[in-house]
Amino acid sequence: MVTRLDVVTFHDPPVPAGESPWVPGAGPSPAVAVVAPDPAWPGRYDELATRVREALGARVLSLTHVGSTAVPDLPAKPIIDIDLVLADPAEEAAYVPALAAVGFELRVREPWWFEHRLLRASDPACHLHVFGPDSPEPMKHRIFRDRLRTHPVDRDLYARTKRAAADAAHAAGEHSMEYNARKEAVVREICQRAFVAAGLLEG
Repeated sequence: MVTRLDVVTFHDPPVPAGESPWVPGAGPSPAVAVVAPDPAWPGRYDELATRVREALGARVLSLTHVGSTAVPDLPAKPIIDIDLVLADPAEEAAYVPALAAVGFELRVREPWWFEHRLLRASDPACHLHVFGPDSPEPMKHRIFRDRLRTHPVDRDLYARTKRAAADAAHAAGEHSMEYNARKEAVVREICQRAFVAAGLLEG
């Protein structure tokens, strides 16, 4: 069961010794490009969601467009982020081959972080994040997304932060994970305000 404490806590477990989150041959993207908002992004999500639902059927417990491409008027990397909740992400044989057949490739396996898996598609570009029903991350992602959708001040703050992080990462020759780290403090700041507004934290 997901608890209130789980939702408001930023879980950053270390990678266990001798392990890697990346499947063999995979690694973080070396390119970091934040582009202007594209009104086509919701339609691309719909296309991807249809592919996932047709591939997995009743195994899909929930499927949600999250991340910056889910927020109107927000600059973003042109990659559709989707949260997929399944009964057991560790049971890869139950879903990875079916998703591979419709263009998704397993790239990340993190059993130490709520059994998270990430699959990538390229047409359109997508990161499909797989979690189980006991993970707080999908709820956290929705709260953050909805805060940005309804609070222009926070959306504009995040837009400025994303552009600055992308510029700095590009100048330093950094990859996408380092770009994410550059904006993490602002993500958490906005989340804190969203948690208070939702009644999950006291102000």
